[in-house]
Amino acid sequence: MIPAPNRYESTIDGVRRTAHPTMMGVAGNGLVSDPLGRPLVVRAPIAKYPDGENTMKKVTTPIYLAGSQLRETRHVCAFFNSDEEEYRVLLPFIKDGFECGDKAVHVVNPGQHNDHLQRLAAIGIDPTVAQQKGQFELRTNTETYLRDGRFDQDRMLEAFEQLASGNAKGGFPLSRIVCRMDWAAEDRSHIDDLVEFESRVNHVWRHHDDAVICTYHLGKFGGDTVVDIMRTHPMVIIGGILQQNPFFVPPEEFLGEVRDRRSRRVASASTAV
Repeated sequence: MIPAPNRYESTIDGVRRTAHPTMMGVAGNGLVSDPLGRPLVVRAPIAKYPDGENTMKKVTTPIYLAGSQLRETRHVCAFFNSDEEEYRVLLPFIKDGFECGDKAVHVVNPGQHNDHLQRLAAIGIDPTVAQQKGQFELRTNTETYLRDGRFDQDRMLEAFEQLASGNAKGGFPLSRIVCRMDWAAEDRSHIDDLVEFESRVNHVWRHHDDAVICTYHLGKFGGDTVVDIMRTHPMVIIGGILQQNPFFVPPEEFLGEVRDRRSRRVASASTAV
């Protein structure tokens, strides 16, 4: 097992960002420092988006997950060191969803299909019956995110909007969506688009009750990517515990930064040529 690091450091456009995920519940602030380690920005609490807009419509019943509860904000990034840790943390949430009559959409690695079904059966879920009732969908991440061999942000936003509560077929109260994100680590060219997409999709989930868990295995992603992924999710699971994410930056702010960063890289590459 790869031990979870106690901090992540990334250098982007000459600015070093240091995140201490194990201290998030204590410090309550995101730390951004300059190359000398001097703090530049302390993020505000993430309970609201700009102009006081609620993250999504009012939710009456919390969802229990990873030692805490999901309330109004339900877009979660979950960092794990192994499959065993991931299933230990998420299976109670998954089982609860089936028992509550929620829709389950699980997106797994291509070689993970049989193992995933066996783990569901081991906690008393009959995947075949659930699929026949339309309550359960099992997909691979490559066919979901990389249809035709490419990642299309707009296409994925439309796909998730169709899975959202009120739009999904079957009349289920809400969807519990768990997505394994290893596909992005297989080809680093997808990382920039993925980070931008993770920020943009907040516009979808803030208006729905669905719980969406994006799982990232720490051994597969570099520090820069981990920090950016943390900054695009209002909730985070790290060390097996769900917390509000003090490093979250609302898409209205984050997307401008990402696009500016991309423009600078393009300009720099053009100058170099």
